Amino acid sequence: MNASRRNALKATGGASVLGLAAAAGLFVPGSAFAADWNKNAFEAKNLNDVVKALGGANATESKDITFVTAPDIAENGAVVPIAIQSKIAKTEAIAILVEKNPNALAASFEFPAGTEAFASTRVKMGQSSNVHALVKADGKYYYATKEVKVTLGGCGG
Repeated sequence: MNASRRNALKATGGASVLGLAAAAGLFVPGSAFAADWNKNAFEAKNLNDVVKALGGANATESKDITFVTAPDIAENGAVVPIAIQSKIAKTEAIAILVEKNPNALAASFEFPAGTEAFASTRVKMGQSSNVHALVKADGKYYYATKEVKVTLGGCGG
């Protein structure tokens, strides 16, 4: 293979792979975007409003939801690590809510049947606040809460 052909393949390699995948029906244009964007849930201001926007009536506190990672004190509110695990049977989704953020819902994860219900991410917190882990399992909603204190940074600067 000569150098110019190799450079041409490098330059178009990513695009041609996606094109081949689309032609084979393995990748549908636009499928990489969130299919079920729930604008109302992400604009909700508190735990109850998020539960309602997600289709639930209320949430019950549960000891089967654990914060694997969540600092007692976050030194930088711009990147607070949060990891949630649910031991509730038939867990379908986990959402992370930061009570005092302008929009409470910070992240939402869905789980196919039979997979481990574990989610990990980093959230931005403007100030010290309760962080809620909201779990949907077998059509019902459950939650656990942890207070995280922010010492600097965050949403507000």
